[in-house]
Amino acid sequence: MTEEKVAQQQQQEQEEVPKRTFWVQIRLFPIWLRIILVLALVAAAMAAGVMVGYGVIGDGEARDALKWSTWDHVLKIMNGE
Repeated sequence: MTEEKVAQQQQQEQEEVPKRTFWVQIRLFPIWLRIILVLALVAAAMAAGVMVGYGVIGDGEARDALKWSTWDHVLKIMNGE
């Protein structure tokens, strides 16, 4: 009898089809929020780079790098005015 039970169990194991499990990924931050975050970080890095370049490498004050009058002066120099 034990051999019959073992044979039945083996048949049942062979007949059972393994269930497919699908991986569902739940995002912590939505994609649109990631894009906004990356753009904000890029803008912050650019502003920090301009301030370091103007204030540390150049002889100006770091806050002046973000003023429009500074950029207007740079654009006038570039255009030959």
